[in-house]
Amino acid sequence: MTTTFPTVGNEAVSIEIGGMPITLRTHDPSFRRLIENRYAGFLGASPSSYLEFDIDLYEPSESAAADDGLEVKIEAGEWLLKRGDFRARWNPDACHGHIRQSCSPYAIDCVLRIVHSLILARQGGFLVHAASAIRGGKAFLFSGVSGAGKTTISRLAPPDATLLSDEISYVRREGNRYMACGTPFAGELARVGENQSAPLSALFLLEKGLQNSIEPISPTEAIQRLLRNILFFANDPVLVELVFKSAWEFASLVPIHRLVFVPDRRVWDIIR
Repeated sequence: MTTTFPTVGNEAVSIEIGGMPITLRTHDPSFRRLIENRYAGFLGASPSSYLEFDIDLYEPSESAAADDGLEVKIEAGEWLLKRGDFRARWNPDACHGHIRQSCSPYAIDCVLRIVHSLILARQGGFLVHAASAIRGGKAFLFSGVSGAGKTTISRLAPPDATLLSDEISYVRREGNRYMACGTPFAGELARVGENQSAPLSALFLLEKGLQNSIEPISPTEAIQRLLRNILFFANDPVLVELVFKSAWEFASLVPIHRLVFVPDRRVWDIIR
């Protein structure tokens, strides 16, 4: 569902990730510029938006840690998102929400990740801890826990590869195929992904080893490891069940392999 909202001056900024435009409104010019700089490659030009958030800023107390007490729940048809540095409320039926946050890009980053994860859950897609890249018109995911090698495999990517993310990948379902989309959610490389997308060819589960090899993996292990790396923040039984279903369907349509590699550019010679 896409709704068109009126634009007041230049206060509205549209952030389009995974083809999903979300409009952010703030009356603070400096914060608006911060948003525009932070998401420069993902600014939408369309007057239409999937949903809209009004943002109010406040000075955080010294005792409120940014990672303190993340809570995501639904009450009376509205999603409530809360952490030490923000409070957000979102009505999915009205396609409108409100964010009260500190003047920090990390707060709005977290809100956008949560909102996209909730939207994707109902569409058969998900956000996943994975690097991703396009090469030869095909997209590849490289998933793993912290230290598995997402940043390394991204750094080793050849010049003809387009990096979509070195940390959090966006997977969208289109019929019987999946698309990998670029995100602005950067990891250790501190490099925003390219705002491009391509059909997903394979998911590689990363493991460091003594040689480069692609190994088979059982369907059960593949799904377990995929679920371990999917980002989902809400304690909602209906959506949790949809995420499990999405993981099973993904594994039935996209090849999943174990990629054992050494930190050498030649690993990309076997990725196809």
